[in-house]
Amino acid sequence: MIKAEWFYWLVGLSFLVMAARMVTDRSNPKRLGTGAFWGLIGAGFIYSSWVVTKQAPAEPLGVAVLVMAVLAGFGFTGRGTPRTTTPEERTASAARLGNKLFVPALTIPFVAMACAIGVKHLSFGGEPVLQEGSETILGLGIAAVVALAVGMVMLREKRISVPVESGRSMLETMGWAMLLPQMLATLGAIFQVSGVGDQVGKLTTSILPKDSLYIAVVVYCVGMFVFTMIMGNAFAAFPVMTAAVGWPVLIGHFDGNPAAVLALGMLAGFSGTLVTPMAANFNIVPAALLELKDQYGPIKAQLPTAGMLLGCNILIMALFAF
Repeated sequence: MIKAEWFYWLVGLSFLVMAARMVTDRSNPKRLGTGAFWGLIGAGFIYSSWVVTKQAPAEPLGVAVLVMAVLAGFGFTGRGTPRTTTPEERTASAARLGNKLFVPALTIPFVAMACAIGVKHLSFGGEPVLQEGSETILGLGIAAVVALAVGMVMLREKRISVPVESGRSMLETMGWAMLLPQMLATLGAIFQVSGVGDQVGKLTTSILPKDSLYIAVVVYCVGMFVFTMIMGNAFAAFPVMTAAVGWPVLIGHFDGNPAAVLALGMLAGFSGTLVTPMAANFNIVPAALLELKDQYGPIKAQLPTAGMLLGCNILIMALFAF
């Protein structure tokens, strides 16, 4: 049986190998901090296996997260010059292969789907081939390995150091922002468990006029917009604002259509995603990868669209959800 932990160990090992390369890269003036940051992530992926089985304490993981926050927050991470193929080599390879370059990327969803739908039903010696309940994540891991092999064969690349250095370069380019979605999802769970939604609900109901439907709609949509800007993720903001206003006020008190109210609330939150640096994977990472002069350029360009979308969602909810 192929276990999900093996995939996490492979991810952790990849981070550790790249971290070791970062530490030895003298072209990066912050190589020690950069290597420590990604090395802690790699170690965390491996160490967590024993935390899950209660064989090791979880506190070291918390310490590692705090150290990573210090390394990233105080600018101890940087970017070096990876030893990989030259721009001329990549241009020549792209011209030779053309649209075939999409084959490795398309391999990932196809293999992942095959594992999640087909391989999950296979067994060997009475045991399922893939660990039960983890077929999707294992399919993604297997697909990534297969896609790497396909890409190396297509490009006639025999040096494993080339994908390692390219992956390391992307890690250094994206930096700490790569981990922000996971951190923000955790923040949303903490907010929900700590009762932030209930407290926001009490505050809102005490301020809102008793029978003012339209004000309640504005509060819910704008609240989703603002909380998404704070958390960087509409899915993290959704339980907070829905528990506070969406369900008890708009659906419970004003008899709103649950599907319409909640769907439009999510869309209002997605509008907030367009204008926050906290949604780094959408707004900051692309600017870094494209090497834009203004790292907040995407946010500035999306601001008018976000405002119009928020207004449309408010209007549609007020007119058609009740």
